[in-house]
Amino acid sequence: MRLSIIRRMMPFLIAGLPLALPGVELPEIIGDNAVFQQQSEARLWGWSKPGSKVKVTPSWSDGKSYTAQADNLTGRWVVEVETPKASFDAQSVSFEDNESTVTINNVLIGEVWFCSGQSNMEMPLRGFWCQPVEGAAQAIAYSGKYPGIRMVTIPKKGAYQPQDKVEGRWKESLPENAADFSALAYYFATSLTDMLNVPVGIISCAYGGSKVEGWMPKEKLDTYAGWDMAKEENDPAMNEYERIGVMYNAMLHPVIGYTVKGFLWNQGESNVGRHDEYPEHQRDMVEIWREKWGRGDLPFYFVELPGWKYGNGDETAAAYFRECQHRAAEITPNSGIVCTTDLMYPFELEDIHARKKREIGERLAFMAAARTYGVNGVPHTYPTFKSVELNGSTALLRFNNADAGLNPNMNLPGFEVAGDDRIFYPANATEDWNERTVTVSSDKVNDIKAVRYCFHNFAIGQLKDMYGMPLVPFRTDNWDEAKRSVTN
Repeated sequence: MRLSIIRRMMPFLIAGLPLALPGVELPEIIGDNAVFQQQSEARLWGWSKPGSKVKVTPSWSDGKSYTAQADNLTGRWVVEVETPKASFDAQSVSFEDNESTVTINNVLIGEVWFCSGQSNMEMPLRGFWCQPVEGAAQAIAYSGKYPGIRMVTIPKKGAYQPQDKVEGRWKESLPENAADFSALAYYFATSLTDMLNVPVGIISCAYGGSKVEGWMPKEKLDTYAGWDMAKEENDPAMNEYERIGVMYNAMLHPVIGYTVKGFLWNQGESNVGRHDEYPEHQRDMVEIWREKWGRGDLPFYFVELPGWKYGNGDETAAAYFRECQHRAAEITPNSGIVCTTDLMYPFELEDIHARKKREIGERLAFMAAARTYGVNGVPHTYPTFKSVELNGSTALLRFNNADAGLNPNMNLPGFEVAGDDRIFYPANATEDWNERTVTVSSDKVNDIKAVRYCFHNFAIGQLKDMYGMPLVPFRTDNWDEAKRSVTN
């Protein structure tokens, strides 16, 4: 940050203790290279001498200034500044009190998104150890083509009390910076700026291994049976990423209110096995975030759980969790989930950090373009199960969002059927291209009672619509998953 100090303060001593009169102090997130949300009242804040007045003057306001009053005890002040339409023209903002003036430069006006979750959101373009991001070299090398993309990465921290300050400075999209950018968020940003032709700012605030409950405040967690933040605080053996509430306090709380267009979320691996409670917990988290930001029902778009060899011998634990994620989207207003069951390689069974981040980022951007920005014609829906007709040894399936049919392949893997014994067997599946239906059967099941598709921890979906959007994994039964295991 370039600082312009118009009055230098002279230190002096009182009763032998050094004392310096405070000047304007800004959080790191409000600094050089920042992106502010276009056509909004962008919230800016900082600290100054308690009780003092702070004048905020944006370069785009034709000389108009805004005045904030520093709190009499903490010195914290908040001001909301009107922003114009998006532009790639660099701007500046000055902050002045009686002691100093601070100016931030190279500011852009565009679209800002808050990206959070665990390691698959955190994963940078450079990848993790022995876990690459597909196409990373090209993305990093060509990142200078997107000067309007900026990203701030909030460092991983935990705390048991809400914090007011956290590190994290905006970085321009350049090869020297891009390797450390969240890969998923970066691909979202490039896709969105390609479609909208505006600057895009990303706040990357993710912690690998964190639970959804890690991003919620204690007052809410205390209402959940079986979740005890105070007990965890006194457990010295527990890893920080396993703890609840601490990411909210140390990473989220200090940047709450930075004006954004919406939220992106990629999380769930650490909550597998808790599918009964997860939809309500995620909905509660979204409600809390929206309340804290005070901007209404900001869009919340999130990512389906990746395939992996989730433990404990349950081959369907992740499948039930994906199902509950779609339930979370149903019960949370202005939210949506992107399906990713096709974005894996067979050799990634033991790699929870799938390398196809570009496609996920694009799908999130497609959803945002269509649902948030009203760009007509952008593919953003997925084929989903609609109904089943059980006809003895065959079952006839119909789907939503498949009016143009599904991909015309003669071989449709991924389907399974079961009879009254609840043992599932791989099924033969054929598509009627005229009726847009799929018929499944198995010589091992004479009287089909249930059909499942890609309902495993790790199952690569190959059935897609004409735009390449994958069929969402599903089951037609409501059986207790603990009764019988699925036969491969």
